[in-house]
Amino acid sequence: MTMDTEPENARGRTIMYVVVAVTFGLLLVLALIAFSSARSTAQAEQKANQLIAALEQAGAHAPSEEQLVRVLGDDGGAVCADPNSALTRANLLSQMANGAGGPGTRPVIVDDRVVKGELLVLGIYCPDQLADFQQFAGNLHTSDVAAY
Repeated sequence: MTMDTEPENARGRTIMYVVVAVTFGLLLVLALIAFSSARSTAQAEQKANQLIAALEQAGAHAPSEEQLVRVLGDDGGAVCADPNSALTRANLLSQMANGAGGPGTRPVIVDDRVVKGELLVLGIYCPDQLADFQQFAGNLHTSDVAAY
């Protein structure tokens, strides 16, 4: 009596080929994700260094490269999400107040470096949004009020 094991071997080989193909496909997808992530990190580091140099040239203390990469990434993060929307501008203006709550809230003259810092960020991370924000910032009343 002879046993024919050919169908079992063919099925076993097919399963093995499918497992190898799926594993290879997953590794390929992971490699592509890692590659794009590394490229994105390199761009984020380059822009962070550019912002650090611009801030130091303006006379401000600059955060570390690591902090800028985490907060702004390679696309400017929340700063560049929509800097010219009414809500974003209202939020900025609400931060330029005396800090009182309710009816005691009054606008104040803020240091001009606050606006200059945001202009630097917009210029480096999202230059297409810069012109509209410069027009808005030009109408703000700022001054050199903080001793540095």
